[in-house]
Amino acid sequence: MEKEHLIFGIRAIIEAIQSGKEVDKVFIQKEISGELMKDLMKVMKRANVNFSYVPVEKLNRLTPNNHQGAVASISPIGFIDLEHLVDATVASGKVPLFLILDQISDARNFGAIIRTAECTGVNGIIVQKAGSAPVNGDTVKTSAGAVFNVPICKVEHIKDAIFYLQGSGIKTVAATEKTDQNIYDITLNEPVAIIMGSEDRGINPSVLKIVDEKAKLPMFGTIGSLNVSVACGAFLYEAVRQRT
Repeated sequence: MEKEHLIFGIRAIIEAIQSGKEVDKVFIQKEISGELMKDLMKVMKRANVNFSYVPVEKLNRLTPNNHQGAVASISPIGFIDLEHLVDATVASGKVPLFLILDQISDARNFGAIIRTAECTGVNGIIVQKAGSAPVNGDTVKTSAGAVFNVPICKVEHIKDAIFYLQGSGIKTVAATEKTDQNIYDITLNEPVAIIMGSEDRGINPSVLKIVDEKAKLPMFGTIGSLNVSVACGAFLYEAVRQRT
């Protein structure tokens, strides 16, 4: 984790959140208490900031400074509002192509996906605030800097984003093996948002219930799945093929 993207100390983190900084995640020492920590918890919950409890050893590895039991990672980029992202894409005259990531948690996978998205002309990436990989040094490096070129939108709930896109005339397509439909039989040269699931469990079942279409990649080997960034590339380049 890049040192310049860290904030340490309870009061400093509170002030960062209240000032509108893009705080990706706060690491809090296990079994720590006190009035100031209670204030931090209140501020984080109000701002819906993702946090987790960790051993003090992890905090000590993150910073040698007096962290008071709390260290926060700050995103090196700003995030865009979903409504603005959709409106700007439609106004540009392009046929919208969005990517929704349902709680992909590995920063390197996230970075690789962003890199492919930039190369395939994706208009924006939509992620959920809770449970998603942070934009940190690993993300920036793996994306080869593409993270600074592709608009990224953080939403409270993936399902609400899907409903909004559908209401805006954008078809949602879930990449899942839980279907008989092949990706090459899906129309992707119209306004579309492709949904990729997390590394361990795929797309949430509640999300699968509301999408417009489901599609899978043909698999001919003995291994039943691809790395999510590789699968994402296959889906996006099929969209490119159809659009060109």
